[in-house]
Amino acid sequence: MAGLQLRHIPVMLDEVLEGLALQSCGRYLDGTFGRGGHARAMLARLSDSGRLFLMDRDPTAIAEAQASFAADPRVAIRHDNFATMGEWPELAEGGLDGILLDLGVSSPQLDDTSRGFSFMGDAPLDMRMDTSRGESAADFLAMAEEREIADVLWQFGEERFSRRIAKAIVERRAEQPITRTSELADLVARCVGRREPGKNPATRSFQALRIRVNGELDAVDRGLAAALDLLKPGGRLAVISFHSLEDRAVKQFIRKHEGRVQGNRRAPPVEAKAALLAPVGKARFPSDAEVAANPRSRSAVLRVAEKLG
Repeated sequence: MAGLQLRHIPVMLDEVLEGLALQSCGRYLDGTFGRGGHARAMLARLSDSGRLFLMDRDPTAIAEAQASFAADPRVAIRHDNFATMGEWPELAEGGLDGILLDLGVSSPQLDDTSRGFSFMGDAPLDMRMDTSRGESAADFLAMAEEREIADVLWQFGEERFSRRIAKAIVERRAEQPITRTSELADLVARCVGRREPGKNPATRSFQALRIRVNGELDAVDRGLAAALDLLKPGGRLAVISFHSLEDRAVKQFIRKHEGRVQGNRRAPPVEAKAALLAPVGKARFPSDAEVAANPRSRSAVLRVAEKLG
């Protein structure tokens, strides 16, 4: 029981609350509700006049949000990808004082082997965060060309053996479709071997397919742009990333809107645009104590920025 609870502890909770600088009467969005650890702590700091908006693309997470918060008049809940936050009329009408995005797959999704995110058990090869729409990982592997599969494994998983794995997948599916997590994990292991001690050889491939199936990097780009529009001047954006592709996108977005002069030594500098964001401190990482208590937090990176105006 303790292990399960630890895995669901909200990552870098104190740092997030500090970064958001919550006002008791403010309006805030948790765009990735998960199981509500961050949301509960945020709500505890809001007065009766505060507002907390909750989003998640996972129907199971939304069911948890409804069960926990539907009766609270301060809370509004929406089943959707955080990338679409700009389409939520109530957010645009009043603006927001803070937005939290906790990116990537959640611990409950990993722990539920039936969702197909994990190579630790045998389950349908699904990997969709929103099981009500879109194609599964099995659908993608059944239809995609060999080159596209290799590109996905390389770009989103930085898998050195991407071409070898893609070739093996296409050869296998000609005989029978790959529909189970164990089938894919075994195939990848035979292609890759155990080159990284302590790391499952299927780790990179499963990450890459999950990112592709859920359009995660596109969602990050769209969500950050929408967040900038919705924040009030002085409002805070807090983003937790778990791998370099996500963190790079967040870092570059903040830098792009920081008003820096763009250019390089080989070209004339481009005139700096008006600054719209200011980073709040440097990137933050979980403490040793948190990593010891919750090993899944070890790759987390928190970046906070404040909207200028």
